[in-house]
Amino acid sequence: MSRLVAFAAIQGGYNIVSKVEGKYKRALQTYNADTKVGFPNTAYFLPVIYSLLGIKVEKLEDMQKPLAFARKLLPPHVKGQNHLPYLGPLLDAGIAALFAFELEEALRYLEEPDFYLPTEEVDEEAGKIWLGAADDTIMRKRGVEFVDGSAPGFAAIVGAAPNAETAKLIVEEYQRRSLYIFCAANQNGTTVIDQLREAGVQVGWNTRIVPFGPDISSAIFALGFANRAAMAFGGVQPGDYKKILKYNKDRIFAFVNALGDVNAEWAAAAAGCVNWGFPTIADTDIPEILPTGICTYEHVVANVKHEDMVQKSVEVRGLKTTVSKIDIPCAFGPAFEGERVRGADLYCQSGGGKTQCTEYLKMAQMNEIEDGKVTVVGPDIKDIKEGGAFPMAIFMQVAGREFQEDFEPILERQTHHLVNYIQGIMHMGQRDIAWVRISKQAVEKGFTLKDIGVVLHAKFHQDFGKILDKVQVTIYTKKEDVDKITAEARAAYKHRDERVENMTDEDVEIYYSCTLCQSFAPTHVCTVSPERTGLCGAYNWMDCKASYEINPTGPNQPIEKGAVVDPKLGRFAGVDDFIKKASRGAIETYNFYSMVNAPMTTCGCCEAIAAMLPACNGVMTVNREYAGETPCGMKFTTLAGVMGGGASSPGFVGHSKFNITQKKFIVGDGGLLRMVWMPKILKEEIKERLIKRGKELGVPNFYDMIADETVGTTEEEILPFLQEKGHPALSMPPLVG
Repeated sequence: MSRLVAFAAIQGGYNIVSKVEGKYKRALQTYNADTKVGFPNTAYFLPVIYSLLGIKVEKLEDMQKPLAFARKLLPPHVKGQNHLPYLGPLLDAGIAALFAFELEEALRYLEEPDFYLPTEEVDEEAGKIWLGAADDTIMRKRGVEFVDGSAPGFAAIVGAAPNAETAKLIVEEYQRRSLYIFCAANQNGTTVIDQLREAGVQVGWNTRIVPFGPDISSAIFALGFANRAAMAFGGVQPGDYKKILKYNKDRIFAFVNALGDVNAEWAAAAAGCVNWGFPTIADTDIPEILPTGICTYEHVVANVKHEDMVQKSVEVRGLKTTVSKIDIPCAFGPAFEGERVRGADLYCQSGGGKTQCTEYLKMAQMNEIEDGKVTVVGPDIKDIKEGGAFPMAIFMQVAGREFQEDFEPILERQTHHLVNYIQGIMHMGQRDIAWVRISKQAVEKGFTLKDIGVVLHAKFHQDFGKILDKVQVTIYTKKEDVDKITAEARAAYKHRDERVENMTDEDVEIYYSCTLCQSFAPTHVCTVSPERTGLCGAYNWMDCKASYEINPTGPNQPIEKGAVVDPKLGRFAGVDDFIKKASRGAIETYNFYSMVNAPMTTCGCCEAIAAMLPACNGVMTVNREYAGETPCGMKFTTLAGVMGGGASSPGFVGHSKFNITQKKFIVGDGGLLRMVWMPKILKEEIKERLIKRGKELGVPNFYDMIADETVGTTEEEILPFLQEKGHPALSMPPLVG
């Protein structure tokens, strides 16, 4: 290891810590010592400091301890001819710098509260482009993509490319490989984000290009995101620094691209990232740290050409990525899924309340269709005026010796994200309420409606080749044809829904596991039955059955439920046997229908979390989209942080939104009639189902009895409302006891 590396990084560590010490002293002269500090909407305080040291920084005076710790970590300066044969002092200097960076950013939140946007998207009109620390809602929402593999890792880019074209070249190649791109720091006043905006590239969480901030200190947000993933999904405890760092090295495939001249502060940051196992790949001639001694792979690589930057980065980190090669004129990949087509960018659209837009997949006989045949019946893009709207029905026919009717909704649902994967195309909704927006840029590149069919054909074969042999796609754009397909599709939707809706847990002897989230929550085992959908909301029993048949070695395995140990609480001998093995002995039993007694484990992917409200003799639930306070005293992010790592937590349970109105929902504790509070947005979303279920339970006005945040966010505030309404929970037996 070069002496120059150690000299630069250690000097940088001293510079950073000294600078932040000065800022902290000035802050103490301006603000009271008990002034609140921290990042917005997170249960993890300053996450790098909290995860590695276990220190909760909540007030200005709390910064003193980690800042003193950072100062103590700084090793002696490199002097004379002495060299450092080991990485130890270098790594310590890097950690010290990163602790100081996190404190510096917390001070920025205190002193400049409007500097960062608390959203997932930038505000181009206001010129506000820096998003700062991701809150827990964003972290958990995006963390799911690291769980299911749709995001294999992230590239942290600091500095700026020589020009906008080069920046776009590098970043879009990462997008094609499905990685997130976390951006921070500037090079001579210019950032990669500035260059991408110049090149017309959309930035924000939705396109996986995240503009954290304009300074090198902002890079700390990327490490904070990674460490929170370890705590939230991996169940690693705060302060267990060895497990935190090892978890990141083994499970979070990330690396740094340093674009431009590397100064001492950048060198210190790079040294800090080595602790995580995140290597730095630079485009300049800097001293390298190659695989000798304790290094098992390169940690600093220099002089990488811009055209080789992406490939070299994934090779060094040992990251396996694939690029989908599909014959369409636009780029294609998961990174484009969240791209927005706004009014100024819009060329034309279908659906969205303006016209009918329907998606329908139907099983066909082998001799009925021609594989790869894609037909547009009616006007195509060239026939539509700019700004126009048109009706559309995407009719997909699939045939295969192993294909079954049960697989239809599984493949049909893929339409949403596959169409979104096309750069410049935006898709929302499903079934007969789809909405497709097509951008001017896509049309300029030569995009046509036929390209939608080309994508569906290629990806269905690529992802589901084991169960299908032929795919034919017909896209209708004449109103009479669209209406005809829509009528046929609605009849099929009704048939599918009734098939699952009318099933009960007693009807089947096989339930299904879902261990998809175990890569982040090792002890979590979700069991899906007809009356208990997966807590992420993505899988019902029929979906899991189809998934198992498509992929017999996948995360959805059959479970023989075995003897019924407790029919009221929902405990089954066969399920107990399975979860004990699948959790490696960490969980021995849980109940399907109770949140009070040994509830099912919860991971951070859940759509909602229910909690007991003892004073109201009832329960509440909160969905992840709601960021406010709740009557149990904890926001969704706090609840998920406490129990989201695969724990079974009596008094709490994660669940899907759909599960709320299923007949077995916490029936062991009294059922849905225990529900006394939920956020208004959730209440409105499931309104029809709540009203229907209330009538079935003999309480036709039950919907109106459920309090929300407009009534109050504490038990004391909502209890009078419940008493006034005569809520049934108040007259039920005690919830506990």
